[in-house]
Amino acid sequence: MELLSEYILEINHISVCFDGFYALTDVTTKIKRNSIHFFIGPNGAGKTTLLDIICAKTKPTSGTVVFNPMYKEPITLTGMPEYEIVWNGIGRKFQVPSVFVNLTVEDNMVLSLSGGKRIVDSILRTPSDEQNEHINSLLKQVGLFEKKNFRAGALAHGEKQWLEIAMQLVQEPELIMLDEPAAGMGKPETFKSGEILKKIKKDCTIIVIEHDMDFVKQIADTVTVLHEGKILMEGSVESALADKTVQAVYLGRGKE
Repeated sequence: MELLSEYILEINHISVCFDGFYALTDVTTKIKRNSIHFFIGPNGAGKTTLLDIICAKTKPTSGTVVFNPMYKEPITLTGMPEYEIVWNGIGRKFQVPSVFVNLTVEDNMVLSLSGGKRIVDSILRTPSDEQNEHINSLLKQVGLFEKKNFRAGALAHGEKQWLEIAMQLVQEPELIMLDEPAAGMGKPETFKSGEILKKIKKDCTIIVIEHDMDFVKQIADTVTVLHEGKILMEGSVESALADKTVQAVYLGRGKE
């Protein structure tokens, strides 16, 4: 079957106004399939608001977001209930890990198989051999297979982040959105997170909000710089870092 679009997500002229304040103004961009696309910018630039728009947590004042599933017709996400967006193959991980700390790593993965269904149904259901194999494969991918019987609350901060990424992936999304996945990590954990995401992108497109520029430089395919709710520039991480305007408003290295 022919792939309908090389872009998995199209953000078209999105504006968001809160009581006269524009958090986003006419934001238009496209996310290439099987890429790692970063949205960066100073606090208040509109990064999290944009993710809220994509997953329909926030309604835009104007504009649309269109999702292009592989080999399926485009889906307009604007106005769609959040749970339907998840069912259609879009996942989101927030900055603070939200794992079930009193359950094992493996049990957290089994619960995530529900894909938005009732938790009690997941608890009472025994995963198939194929699902168990999928869980084990993902835990190996994020470096947690040896700890699958550990209580999730006993994991280090970085390990909890990796577990939650695996919990997203077990639902086999086509697109996942990560809000500051490197926050609170040391350099070794941050680097490992980047290597994990580089492996993941062959099966799943990744949108990331992040402030750690070393992390951005490590894995970004495309960078969109937001400033005061508008796109300042977009391109490779090298071009973003070299841009004088970006340096002035975001990196703080502009000329006096």
